[in-house]
Amino acid sequence: MGVQINFPDNLYQKEKYVHYNLWQTLKEDWIAHGSDWTKPGFRAVVVHRFGVWRTTVKSKFLQIPLKIIYGMLYRKIRNSYGIELFYTTHLGRRVVIEHQGGIVIHAHASIGDDCMIRQGVTLGMRYPERPMDAPKLGKNVEVGSGAAILGDVTIGDNARIGANAVVLQDVPPGATAVGIPAKIVSHQISTTPFH
Repeated sequence: MGVQINFPDNLYQKEKYVHYNLWQTLKEDWIAHGSDWTKPGFRAVVVHRFGVWRTTVKSKFLQIPLKIIYGMLYRKIRNSYGIELFYTTHLGRRVVIEHQGGIVIHAHASIGDDCMIRQGVTLGMRYPERPMDAPKLGKNVEVGSGAAILGDVTIGDNARIGANAVVLQDVPPGATAVGIPAKIVSHQISTTPFH
């Protein structure tokens, strides 16, 4: 079953269209999460994918019940597992949410393929007067537990964000950033996915 899904590059650029098989993507997500459908991170990703898919349904008759079902599932994931992942977030393939609890992802954030997000992570806005500024993670980025990436920040491919780091500036590809505020401590490119 092919599904047309719109993923914004960022809020200020035109939308690009990605055509892929929904079931194949869910299978990739399941394998990335250790083939365990009980993991809260996997369930959050499934609900996100469902939320994106339901926006592609053309029938007005089906749109309302699908919207209600998505809303209930989203709230269940948020309230039970503490993972806020709204359907408008651009979520790449095989993204792993490793642990539950305290994960808040901006509705307009962008997360690349093969990223790993641990518990207590915030990808959010930095300034209340600029609510649409959202972080962008490249491919194969690892975000440590308790890290906060705030504002219109770009994290390059293969970068690592240390536990409890507060990232307020761009991080180049292959770099490791730690501390409050985060500073670059190494710059080695690894292309090996985490899972």
